[in-house]
Amino acid sequence: MDTTLQDPLVGQVLDGRYRVDARIAVGGMATVYRALDTRLDRVLALKVMHPALAADGTFVERFIREAKSVARLAHPNVVQVFDQGTDGSYVYLAMEYVAGCTLRDVLRERGALQPRAALDILEPVLAALGAAHRAGFVHRDMKPENVLIGDDGRVKVADFGLVRSVDTVTSTTGNVLGTVSYLAPEQIEQQGTVDPRVDVYACGVVFYEMLTGEKPHDSDSAAVVLYKHLHEDVPPPSAIVPGLPYELDELVASATARTPAIRPHDAVALLAQARDARAALSADQLDAVPPQAISAGHDNADDRTSVIPRSLTVPRLLPVNEDEDQAESGVHHTSRLESAPPLSPRRADRADRFRSRRRLVTIVAAVLLALGLGAGVWYINSGQFTQVPPLLAKTEAQARERLQKSGLEVGKVKHAYSDTVKRGTVISTDPTPGTRIRDNDPVTLTISDGPETVKVPDLEGYRLDKARAVLKQSGLEPGMVTRAFSEDVPKGFVISSDPAVGIERRAGSAIALTVSKGRPVDIPDVTGEDLADARAELAEAGLKVKVSAEEVTSSEFDKGQVARQTPGSGRQVAAGDTVTLTLSKGPKMIEVPDVVGDRVDEAKEKLEGAGFQVDEDRGLLGLFGDTVKSQSVEGGETAPEGSKIKITIR
Repeated sequence: MDTTLQDPLVGQVLDGRYRVDARIAVGGMATVYRALDTRLDRVLALKVMHPALAADGTFVERFIREAKSVARLAHPNVVQVFDQGTDGSYVYLAMEYVAGCTLRDVLRERGALQPRAALDILEPVLAALGAAHRAGFVHRDMKPENVLIGDDGRVKVADFGLVRSVDTVTSTTGNVLGTVSYLAPEQIEQQGTVDPRVDVYACGVVFYEMLTGEKPHDSDSAAVVLYKHLHEDVPPPSAIVPGLPYELDELVASATARTPAIRPHDAVALLAQARDARAALSADQLDAVPPQAISAGHDNADDRTSVIPRSLTVPRLLPVNEDEDQAESGVHHTSRLESAPPLSPRRADRADRFRSRRRLVTIVAAVLLALGLGAGVWYINSGQFTQVPPLLAKTEAQARERLQKSGLEVGKVKHAYSDTVKRGTVISTDPTPGTRIRDNDPVTLTISDGPETVKVPDLEGYRLDKARAVLKQSGLEPGMVTRAFSEDVPKGFVISSDPAVGIERRAGSAIALTVSKGRPVDIPDVTGEDLADARAELAEAGLKVKVSAEEVTSSEFDKGQVARQTPGSGRQVAAGDTVTLTLSKGPKMIEVPDVVGDRVDEAKEKLEGAGFQVDEDRGLLGLFGDTVKSQSVEGGETAPEGSKIKITIR
């Protein structure tokens, strides 16, 4: 039976614009439809909140927050949000329609994936979450159902319905929002602020599921799953799929560490680790075909986004209902028993006899198989073989105890640096976890010494290039260079480092250097001096001189005198620095206008307009005169710009 035919929204037009064509999936908060934007004539996905939740202001606020948050994330691996609105009791988001399937569909069909395929999906997911984390948001509900794989191979992250600002405290008192199988321990234990590391944990679980086809903590009871998140480490994938490289085990362990401080701080950091892991694997390791996991095709009810009470004590919190799981993931199958017509009594009796006969054949086959395998089981037990248990992230004492319980011994104990595995815990074992070996055989443990640290070397007195080389040889990186005056350290040599000598820093850390600019010198003022005198004075101060090819006109300084110096006087420079001098080519010469016979006010206007100053000489005879009798520089001759021209008045 096609359930979309019973959906009241199918065929309707929301907000006079979005025509609902078909239902795609049903989730915990909303139903997703394929729709047509009649205004822009494009197919899109319409996410409509369940009417029962639309009456709750808290859920509506969260729904609208998704629209605003995702609209800010312009990233190719995030499902784009186009619009948000309401139509009566319907609150909706108009989103990008991705034709394809979900990662859950892929896992249901294929089970475990090849490492290359798993990394090809994980990396764009982390890129999308990294963009959200750097924008200040946490997804909080990462799971295979929210990873969309388009028909063109593009991977996109969807359903930011539980998105929250990194600095925002949740107001869902006493409850946890999320999907049971992918909750980080701190989401279960602590109420309040969440940070990007809860998404990192969920991605680690999803990656484990892609590599093995199974969830690390699985049970019909949500309470059991929550308990395991809190008290059990995620096992290495190689314990389920023998032969998986150690690098993939380490990547899962890093992402799913129960202590948040040990995990990568956000998806960008985990993406860098994923790329490093890929680079360390050979083509054969990346393309290794895993056995199909026994849980392929199995879905639990804890795949659904739920509100989980913190007081959870009952063994079954969520119902396990196959039909509900399929609706949640958007997969709808018609039940043969529901759609088939009832059998006649005769045919029903024949069917019962057939089923009884089939059960008998199955029992006989199982007995024969058990008898046939008995010899092999006896041989394995008599040979006293056992599997190497998962020991990743265990302390050395815990690892020894675990091996002893498994009938194995500790062989060599090695130590290695690790940026991701906590100091004093197991990085790897040889043989790897899941390998079958004889009882009492030795297992080599490699214990983490934590991140590699290096002491800052003494660089004082080294030239800058030599100091940089010494830092690199020591496992450190040269950082920012600051220059300062020094009476004792020559120019270009290191005065000090930050951190100081002997301080330990993680390998690869940048070390800041302070480099000498040399002895400080006060620049003297040589403007107005002849070039020879200026050179001598600057040389005596320990400075070099450069003469500019350009000369400037100056009414203040005669030709050949210093008109300008760079840097200017009064500033401090290092001994041996250069001061540039610009010489004067004298004042600008201007033709003097002829004002003899002009009225005094007219004469002054002409002379001042030409760029001269005017000096009046009236004498006794000119006290009451108003006409210019003579001028100090005759008209038509030149005089320096700004010089004084005396006029005699009669």
